[in-house]
Order: sequence, then structure tokens, then C-alpha cells
Amino acid sequence: MPPPSDIVKVAIQWPGAYPKLMEIDQKKPLSAIIKEVSDGWSIIQNHEELALQYAEGSGFYITEKNRNEIKNGAILRLTASPTHTAQQLHDRVQSSSMDVKLEALKDLAKFSRDITFAQEFINLDGIYLLTQMVESGNERYQKLQKIMKPCFGEMLSYTLTAFVELMDHGIVSWDTFSVTFIKKIASYVNKSALDVSILQRSLAILESMVLNSHDLYQKVAQEITIGQLIPHLQGTDQEIQTYTIAVINALFLKAPDDKRQEMANILAQKQLRSIILTHVIRAQRTINNEMAHQLYVLQVLTFNLYEDRMMTKMDPQDQAQRDIIFELRRIAFDVEPDLNTLGGSIEKRKSMYTRDYKKLGFTNNVNPALDFTHTPPGMLALDNMLYFAKHHQDAYIRIVLENSSREDKHECPFGRSSIELTKMLCEILKVGELPSETCNDFHPMFFTHDGAFEEFFCICIQLLNKTWKEMRATSEDFNKVMQVVKEQIMRALTNKPSSLDQFKSRLQNLSYTEILKIRQSERMNQEDFQSRPILELKEKIQPEILELIKQQRLNRLVEGTCFRKLNSRRRQDKFWYCRLSPNHKVLHYGDLEESPQGEVPHDNLQDKLPVADIKAILTGKDCPHMKEKGALKQNKEVLELAFSIMYESNCQLNFIAPDKHEYCIWTDGLNALLGKEMISDQTRTDMDTLLSMEIKLRLLDLENIQIPDAPPPIPKEPSNYDFVYDCN
Repeated sequence: MPPPSDIVKVAIQWPGAYPKLMEIDQKKPLSAIIKEVSDGWSIIQNHEELALQYAEGSGFYITEKNRNEIKNGAILRLTASPTHTAQQLHDRVQSSSMDVKLEALKDLAKFSRDITFAQEFINLDGIYLLTQMVESGNERYQKLQKIMKPCFGEMLSYTLTAFVELMDHGIVSWDTFSVTFIKKIASYVNKSALDVSILQRSLAILESMVLNSHDLYQKVAQEITIGQLIPHLQGTDQEIQTYTIAVINALFLKAPDDKRQEMANILAQKQLRSIILTHVIRAQRTINNEMAHQLYVLQVLTFNLYEDRMMTKMDPQDQAQRDIIFELRRIAFDVEPDLNTLGGSIEKRKSMYTRDYKKLGFTNNVNPALDFTHTPPGMLALDNMLYFAKHHQDAYIRIVLENSSREDKHECPFGRSSIELTKMLCEILKVGELPSETCNDFHPMFFTHDGAFEEFFCICIQLLNKTWKEMRATSEDFNKVMQVVKEQIMRALTNKPSSLDQFKSRLQNLSYTEILKIRQSERMNQEDFQSRPILELKEKIQPEILELIKQQRLNRLVEGTCFRKLNSRRRQDKFWYCRLSPNHKVLHYGDLEESPQGEVPHDNLQDKLPVADIKAILTGKDCPHMKEKGALKQNKEVLELAFSIMYESNCQLNFIAPDKHEYCIWTDGLNALLGKEMISDQTRTDMDTLLSMEIKLRLLDLENIQIPDAPPPIPKEPSNYDFVYDCN
């Protein structure tokens, strides 16, 4: 008999027959098992034309490659083989009957999610067939479109859906498509009264074309203009808005360096920022994760336009660049030097300029152009200074004059501060870095102004000057001031202010004194009570806190989490859900059509994994799905969110957490199930927080009482023990 680990107990269905309970020997060839099942039902059909697939959930075919994923209790179905099904559908979609064609396209859209079927259909030139159906616009389609618009829209929608599903498997290169096909898809996007599903799929196809082929990018860019995409953002359908911004991001991302600024200018002319602010950010009650991601990508790409200036050194010999410094001096001191009154003295002129440049806070008073030869921030710092001087002239003059009237050691050097602040802001906003595949961290306030980066700088340079005065800083304290300013900015950004004014107000509440209080409070939480009695108390209650954290992790696993399916080609709107059974013995999981609004019941998750079968938990680059071809090219953040469950004979269940918090929850919970240590950053943070709170609660009765660092000394022994207690 085969060992129990090779036997899987399943139920198998066949139309018109009672389901069979069977034990499948995983060592047997799959063809032998199918023959055994078909013979048991006395099925006349050739067993080579049959296959097994999951009866519920994904409905995917079972192959020699994925058969190890079959779990005990799985419900399977005996059905036509993928080869046979692909051939049938290939014939049916070419039927002269519109009803037959429509039903075939519906089935094709559903079956195409399975890579096994997709491979067979593609082998029959299925992709070519679908593109021909889209391109041809034959008379039947034209007549149908005129007399049966709803039917035409439905048929085209399923055609495009099947196409998208087939292409998502990465079997066929995007470079194979003709200009005619691109124009046809683009025409669907340009039609404002088109069916929503057709528009959505057309936008998805264009996004994939741009992202996956340089040649197709150029062709798509010729067919689609920003002006044609803008109306789709002004509607109320958030999904259409998301796909529209995704196409804009793709065009932006793949544009040649010399064309990117030109495209940014077009976006500005079309008032894209204002439209997104009005019709997306402020109009939608809630912004879903995919929309948040696309807004984040657009934010990153917009800020990356500053990379060129950030990495450009100033040329001290370039008169146009030097004129900017002269303009800063002119605005600050309202002077136009008259050489006649100076008697033409070069020395006097140099002395005057050197004095003014010192007041402006440049490190190099003689030739301030040399201050901008370091990259980053390069010329971007000078651009910001000029913007501040021109658009916030009163604030600029006040800062310069205030500091020029102070003692040398107490002045806040405007020039040096602006250069270092610009560099800091570039680091905070990650200027020059590619957008992350998983990040949703967009800031609404950056969509409220055309010069958001420059205005951001203007607010922060005034904050820096204010903090400098509050700290009573000297030139030796420059780096300390910059650290405090960075902390103020980061804390203000945490709450995602909706406008620059709200950001400014938040900074007003984060004075240097407030930062000191916050630091002290956090330090108390982390480092307070280091005396020996407190340390012993910590050691005593730590196991209780650890058990509490463990129970919280397991409770979260019981609630479950929705995970997004990602690949190296593009983000996909495909989800799966995983949760732990209440008795902590089984993991239930399964695919979903869309992101759930709440918990998914266990009954809706067809696949199971007994906790007892789990062998190990792998994370990061050790995960099998991070070692696959192309996976290592994923963004670093994706790598940090990946983990895998290894079970049975080298089988695995692969995860990419939605964020760092969920990653910590799941890796902790799985380690707790296996009796291993919970080692995530979140566990350390929770431990510190809960431990500090518990100690403070237990010490409430000892408030204002000094706790000694060491226990009191033991008294000396008495000279004799000739004493008793008289209880009477």
C-alpha cells in the first residue's frame, strides 16, 4: 500500500451521476486516475479527452504540475480536457449564430483564467482569432452594432475580457500586435458613450501595451491624447477613473527622458491635477487601494521631474545661472549697484557683494555659485530659493533681514539652510526613485497646487527659521536643527493633511517644545524605569504580555486577510483570501472575484491546509515565488512583504502581504502556530508599548515614591538568639 501522505481523499462529480468518494494515489499518473474514474461511471468517451478540475472556486484544471495542491476533502469534477474544450470554443466563437457566439465568448472569458486552458487555446492561434474579431469590424458586426447595440456591447466586452485574461499569463509577447488592433482599442477609449465594461478593458489593454513594449508605447501615444482621457476622469465610476490614471501613469513612465517634461506640460495645460482633485480625491467618499496606488504613482512621477535639476551642478561661468543669485540679492536688499557712485572701484564692489552674500547665508561668500556644485540638490535648491523670493517676497525679506541683524554665531544661514532643506525634501519624497509596486502612500495636499514641491519648500524653510529661533541655535547646532525639522515634517505628513494650509497648521502645533515633549514621552515608554526592581518586574510580566500578543495574532489570522495577486508584468485586480479556523487547526483559502468588504466565511473558501502539515515559514528572498524568473526584479518593497508556507513534499503557499503591518501579523501568527518565536518589528513595538503600560499601571500606587536601585541591605545577625515572642 502507498504511504498515507500519498493518498488524497476527494469527491468527484460527473453530470447526471452521483458524486464518488475516492482515494487518489498521488504516485499514479494522472491519466491512469482519469481512466479509472471514467471506467467507474462506464463513460463511453475516450478518457484522453477528459480531465479533472476543481468543482468550486477557481475551477482550474488539475495537471501533473499542480496535482500536489489537491487537499483532502476537495471536490473535483470530471470534464472535457483543456485541449478538447479549447478546440470546441475555438469553433464556437466563429459560429454564424450570434447567440452561439455570445455564449462561447462568455465561456472563453471564464476558462481563460486557467493557464492550462489558455496555453491550449493560444496554441490554436486563439489570440490571433480574437484580435481579428476586434480588428475586422465585418458587416455582421456593423449591422449588429446598429440594430442590436446591447448585444454588440456584451459580445465585444467578453471578447476583450478573454483577450485580457489570456495575455495576463505572459505566454504571448505584446510586440506581436498590429497598428490596426491598437487603433481599434484606442477608438473604444475615445468613444464617450461606450459601454463601461468595454471602456475598462480597453484602458487595461492600453496600459499593458505601454508597460510591456517600447514599440507599442510609441504607437499608443500616437493614438491616445491626454485630452481624450480627461473626460473619463470627470465621471463618477472610480474603477474607470483608476484605469484612466493608470494609462496616464504608464505613458508618463515610459516616455523618453526628453519627452517627459513635455508631457508634464500637457498635463498642466489640461489641468489634470485640478480635475483629479475635484472629481477623484474630493468627490469620492472612499478611495480604494488601487486608486490610492495610482495616485501615489502619479505623485512620484511628478516629483521625479525635479530629478534633472536635482542632479545638475551649477556652472560658475554661466551668466544666466549667476543672474539668479544676483536676483536673490536684489529682492532681499532692494539694491541696484551704481558703479559711478562707487567710483568704478572693483575692490569696493567685491566687498559689497561679499557682505550681501554673507547676509544671504551662503557658505562661499566670495563666489556663492560654488555652493550649488554638489548633487543632490544641485540647481534645484537655487530654483526653490528664487521661487520663495518671488512668490513669498515678504517672508523671504523678513528671514534674510532677521538673520543678518543677529550675531554671527546665532544667524540662521538662509543659503545653506535652503540647500540642505532641499536635499532633505528630495529624500523624504524620494525624488528620482521608481514608484513601488505596492505602496499607496499618496498625499492629497500635493494635488492642491501646481507648484506643490516649491510651496512645500516655502512652508518648510519658514519652519526651519522658526525652529532655529526656538532652539536658540548657533552655527554649531545646524545639524541638530535639521534633524528636528525633519522630525516635524515627517510627523506632520503622517496624518495626510488635505491641503498645504492644513499641513502648515499641523506644523504650528509641532513646535520645538512639543517635539521635546513627544521625544520625552516616547523615551519614557521605551527606556523609563531601568532600575533593578523594575527590570525584575518586567522580566516577570513579560511572558504574560507575550501570550497576549500571541493571542491577538492568532485572532487576526482567524479574521483572515485579503491578498492581492501580483506578477512582474503589471498589477492585477485579482484577489485571494486566507484565514485560520477558530480551532487553529486549518488554514482556509481561495480565490475571489473582487476585494471583499468584510470577512469571507469559511464555506466560501474551498481550499484547506492543515496546520499540522506546515513544515516551515520562509520570508523575503528565500521564498520560492521570489526566486522565479523575473520575480527578483520586483521592487524591494515587494521582496520585504513576501512570505511562503512550506508543507508536505516541497509544496508551498505563497503570499505577498498588502502592507508591512499585515506581513508582521501573519509571520508572527504562523510562527506562533508552529511554536516558534515571534520576531517581527511589530512584536517588539507591541511588547514595548504593552510592557510600559502594564508597569505604569502596577506602579500607580507608588507615584512620587522613590524606588531604590537596589534592595535594602540585610541587617547584621544579632549577638544571640535568646529572644521569643510573647503572644500573651
